[in-house]
Amino acid sequence: MADLGYDNKVAIITGAGGGLGRSHALMFARRGARVVVNDLGGNVDGTGADASAAQKVVDEIEAAGGIAVADHNSVATPEGGQAIVDTALENFGRVDIVVNNAGILRDKTFAKMTDDLVTPVIDVHLKGAFNVTRPAWTHMREQGYGRVVNTSSSSGILGNFGQANYAAAKAGLVGLTRVLAAEGAKYNIKANAIAPVARTRMTEELLGPLADFLEPESVSPVVGWLAHEDCPVTGEVYTVGGGRVARFFTGMTPGWFERGH
Repeated sequence: MADLGYDNKVAIITGAGGGLGRSHALMFARRGARVVVNDLGGNVDGTGADASAAQKVVDEIEAAGGIAVADHNSVATPEGGQAIVDTALENFGRVDIVVNNAGILRDKTFAKMTDDLVTPVIDVHLKGAFNVTRPAWTHMREQGYGRVVNTSSSSGILGNFGQANYAAAKAGLVGLTRVLAAEGAKYNIKANAIAPVARTRMTEELLGPLADFLEPESVSPVVGWLAHEDCPVTGEVYTVGGGRVARFFTGMTPGWFERGH
């Protein structure tokens, strides 16, 4: 990380009022980026709102000599996504980096999974990434540069008990990432995803004693690398946490084929 800087770059971090998003925002600002700290300030299940969450992180950044602005729009609607990008453009004149990190949890076993548990999770995680990236994409294409980092999960790749809604959304982000990588290549736009393991408000009850070894700050350097102008990779997914980084990949067996069948 020692040589990674983001001078003159503008980064949008969604869900940056705490946990991973806060860590990402502080890291980018510390290394010279101007940062849009987006957070609705809701509860883990997506209910409620509190504008102070994003502002507290902005205050931290400014106290350390960085530049940031708070944004309290919801990623869950196209209008909210556009407003988040507008915040970057109105305050800093451009957008170079989008880190789609906002998320909520509404866990239940599949037998008890109802629409009110599915729709909000899809809206925030999967559609939220669409809603923010889509208006940013236009500007990235025009300027011939952009970096997108989506936050997937091992739940979306491997599955996890009681998280059919969350896993479906996170798996969708892997597909979205790979399409963005393919379509962005000729515009110098790179898109990658992480499947983080870290102690946050959303995971503290799930990790148990492991939580003490899984600080958000161990994830942010990988996000920083993927968002840097010198990053050589695109369309990849990395699991990261506790000092370990590994690449997820999709494989296929040789299969069986018999002519005429």
